[in-house]
Amino acid sequence: MSATLFTGGVVWTGGADTDAVLVVDGVVTALGDDARRQGAQAATVDLADGFLMPSFGDGHAHPLYGGLEAVGPAVRPCTSVDEIVLAVKQFAEEHPDEEWIVGASYDGSLAPGGLFDARWLDAAVPDRPVVLRAWDYHTVWCNTAALERAGITADTPDPVLGEIPRRDDGSVLGTLREWGATDLVMAVMPPRDEQVRIAALDTAADYYLARGVTWVQDAWVEPADVATYVEAARRGALRMRFNLALYADPRHFDSQVTHFAEQRRAIVDAANPLLTANTVKFFADGVVENETGALLAPYCSGLHSHGMQNWEGDSLAEAARQVDDLGLQIHIHAIGDAAVRQALDAIEHVVTRNGPRDRRPVIAHCQLIDDADLARFAALGVIPNMQPLWAQLDALMTVLTVPRLGVERADKQYPIRTLDTSGAPLSFGSDWPVSSGAPLDGIAVATSRRTSDGEPEGGWTPHEILPIERALSAYTAGVANQAFADNDWGVLAPGASADLVWLDRDPRAAAPLDLPAVAIRATYLRGVPAYRAENGADS
Repeated sequence: MSATLFTGGVVWTGGADTDAVLVVDGVVTALGDDARRQGAQAATVDLADGFLMPSFGDGHAHPLYGGLEAVGPAVRPCTSVDEIVLAVKQFAEEHPDEEWIVGASYDGSLAPGGLFDARWLDAAVPDRPVVLRAWDYHTVWCNTAALERAGITADTPDPVLGEIPRRDDGSVLGTLREWGATDLVMAVMPPRDEQVRIAALDTAADYYLARGVTWVQDAWVEPADVATYVEAARRGALRMRFNLALYADPRHFDSQVTHFAEQRRAIVDAANPLLTANTVKFFADGVVENETGALLAPYCSGLHSHGMQNWEGDSLAEAARQVDDLGLQIHIHAIGDAAVRQALDAIEHVVTRNGPRDRRPVIAHCQLIDDADLARFAALGVIPNMQPLWAQLDALMTVLTVPRLGVERADKQYPIRTLDTSGAPLSFGSDWPVSSGAPLDGIAVATSRRTSDGEPEGGWTPHEILPIERALSAYTAGVANQAFADNDWGVLAPGASADLVWLDRDPRAAAPLDLPAVAIRATYLRGVPAYRAENGADS
């Protein structure tokens, strides 16, 4: 028997404060005075006036993609097109044997309209294909060699569910938008070596555990990714909890759906308690920055009218019903208000056709919601998985988003507190590597609606500011509820798994803009340290 008593600081259970917790064989067994009494002979962790709480979960992310960013050119930190081109050039010179230069994820606001020219990359690497994903992961920037390998020419029409922007003379620019277009290049790229992909999951675990996260919803998993997770599980290489959302493509759904059960079975057969595949991911639309987010009223630019709905007519509703028939959880990407309405309509259709059950459907992002649809989340039991970090007036918002929506509509984005007070079962996620996967970064914005520079004073749309404990709950118990794990983790209570994060101070006492500086001293999974800060979290 292994027993550990955590004491000497504040212990937040998720609902109340206490000052001690006893963990026996990875399970919380007692709190407060009971913990001290029962743990008199246990090993002790002195919290050193720190703060112990349930570890964070991430209800929507892409850990495999995030880990793979580390094996390509370092374009994410770049603040100009010239810096990106230089980073690509340096990587290519350092990796002369790489047939393709593949990387992610560049800042889409660095070029007017988010449109990047192949010729800029040609100047760095003219003789090998270069493919870079934008930070939204809905957009790809290619050089001419990559376009040629994919057979994309001036005569190539815009594909279904995709756009190929052109120069004024009709030639292909080099930016590809949405799956129908990006898949043209992805289909001819050589696959990553499996060992590299498994190592990427380890890189993702390093990243997440250092930020107090022990469970992640991988929100976009294709068959090759399932195989990678299964192999990682077989090797004992998983170091945190993952749930997989199998990708539903409207172009191929009829053939895909017949394989969802066997893909889930492969995960079950892997028999690793850290790995599940209980979810199916749908994309209802694209993103506002590409004018592919689906809107009820037209974009201000008028270039693409109402945006793009990926599923026509009632096809999303019927596909969701089939997924529900398999006992799988529905998880729908919906950015624009038309996409959110379509997603809600689909879930309402499922409930009507299949009857009541504990299904916990998720709509991710919920960037723009029509007033008439706000109450439907609670009524249908739909989980709004929000990315609180996005609810700020940063460059992405001011350069690419607000001009497309207009100020009045833009000010209705990310109604986090409105949904929470409506009774909707709110959960938080990061969409990492699209944006920071550190929960405290997101909570800083959720509780202030301000940028890291403190703008604007008083917060953007301050009526949507969320109280700190509600924000902490959305990143812990809220995600556990989404994961059907509310009896297993997300709170500290007797019988719960000891998935814990130890902070150097009480985040509730910190100013919102100081939250990103709150240090993670240690992260525990089932009572075992999965991460320790270098300056010493002793156990």
